[in-house]
Amino acid sequence: MRQLAVAAALFAALLPGTASARPVAADSASIGAVPTGHVYFWPEPGQMGGAWDYAPPGFKAAEPPVKRSAGSFDSHASVTVYAISDQPGGRCLYRAIYPDDYSDNWDWAGKFDGVSDTTMGCQAG
Repeated sequence: MRQLAVAAALFAALLPGTASARPVAADSASIGAVPTGHVYFWPEPGQMGGAWDYAPPGFKAAEPPVKRSAGSFDSHASVTVYAISDQPGGRCLYRAIYPDDYSDNWDWAGKFDGVSDTTMGCQAG
């Protein structure tokens, strides 16, 4: 079953299209294999819990359990992507996530609302 979940995740990663953001099977995330071109976000520090997957280009709103609660991330995207945080009054902040960047205890955990391949006009935060 584990091999099937990993194979399905790899097949989906190879399909062309718009930005992908989807939950990743916990057992595929637990083997530590973030596919090239993807960024995984976990709800807990230490890359624990079910991973949420983003692959540029485009913007994707974060989904539970990582929305406003992304305790860690690992980027294997080939480009810089930007974590987006919605602020009161229609403002927003961004935090750059560089290729091969990661955090096992992300200080943006409580701010994470989505991710994009542009700053979306937000201010650095």
